Amino acid sequence: NGAPKFPPHHMLRFLLYEARTRGDARALQWATATLDAMAAGGIHDHLAGGFHRYATDAQWLVPHFEKMLYDNAQLGRLYVEAWTLTGHARYRQVAGRLFDWVLDELTDAAGGFHAAYDADSEGVEGKFYVWSLREVLDVLGDDLGRRFAQRYNVTEEGNCREESSGRRTGANILHLDHAEDLTADDAMAEALRRLRLRRSERVWPGRDDKVLAGW
Repeated sequence: NGAPKFPPHHMLRFLLYEARTRGDARALQWATATLDAMAAGGIHDHLAGGFHRYATDAQWLVPHFEKMLYDNAQLGRLYVEAWTLTGHARYRQVAGRLFDWVLDELTDAAGGFHAAYDADSEGVEGKFYVWSLREVLDVLGDDLGRRFAQRYNVTEEGNCREESSGRRTGANILHLDHAEDLTADDAMAEALRRLRLRRSERVWPGRDDKVLAGW
């Protein structure tokens, strides 16, 4: 229903509940359609796991790049429930990588979880997360890099636009055409690992290190 698009946690939980308790096939179809679209889209951090705050467009492509603990806590539960209902490996993978990201990047030394990562770094929203085609090829080499670029829709012109002019910037938000492509083969898994490692060398977004038990 247009933009912006926030993950509808409670609606999806209700639909999965109806599917589980009443065998409602329509409810399951509606829920999995949204879960698939979010998982394939740019709102999903395909390198580290987890989800950004919301999409600014109607296709789940362009996120507001903030990553919140409470969003991911609810989405992790949803993808686990979808996996137990459907048996689709992609839902288990999305949930597992989300939890790995929380453990890797949001865990406090005392055992709690930090609240969020900011949307911007170096004064630019999303700079930490986007890629040019040249960067992808530099990290992965020409063969694997072009295979990755085709799969994750990385192009020379990019899919990000300047707010003032609307021109494309050459920066790309990683996303898939089909949720089924989330289950990566060994080569794509290695590409994701190497790009995440290179991304970790960038200037990181600020971290909100509050520990809120309710989240």
